[in-house]
Amino acid sequence: MLPNFDQAQVLTDPFPHIRVPGILTSQAADQVLRWLQTSAPWTLRVESFYEQHEFSLLSADLGQEVAHLVTPDFVDKIRRELLARFLIPDDLALVDIGAHRLTSGQTIRIHNDYLQEKETHRLLIQLNDGWGVDRGGLLLLFAGDEPESLQSVVMPTHASGFAFEISPSSYHAVSSIREGERYTLVYTFRRQPRV
Repeated sequence: MLPNFDQAQVLTDPFPHIRVPGILTSQAADQVLRWLQTSAPWTLRVESFYEQHEFSLLSADLGQEVAHLVTPDFVDKIRRELLARFLIPDDLALVDIGAHRLTSGQTIRIHNDYLQEKETHRLLIQLNDGWGVDRGGLLLLFAGDEPESLQSVVMPTHASGFAFEISPSSYHAVSSIREGERYTLVYTFRRQPRV
């Protein structure tokens, strides 16, 4: 089963991004979420602006419920959609497919993910069944690196996607988790010249 971009909406403020309701079917999202909750090989990572549990799907022993997420067809569908919707003149190469888990009290402070040209585009797939605002974990989009520049709030709705161009101005954060566990798949790409 491939990701579905039929309802994708391209936006430019405060930086270029795409919101994709229903990128996975509910059934597929439920299966992946169950695997992440019960079988995933989580490792805690602590950095200057965040603390979260994570692992790379490219180096993990994946169960049948999630193996399709790393297939060439699945990744290529994402790559082609990002190329078309962001009007990218080059090609995109996959850097990594990660899984992130935020638990109660964890947060991700304002940052832009910018690492020169090492990573240029990212797609997040949210896996948070029944998530509500009261749980926290909201994706916050900023016009700058100050909290006062908040422009938009994105709910981490189950089976939804959010893609963005990584740049010096792609400031975002995740509000503190107040209850539950927030799960996200992260597809990271970099631009490369076409050959």
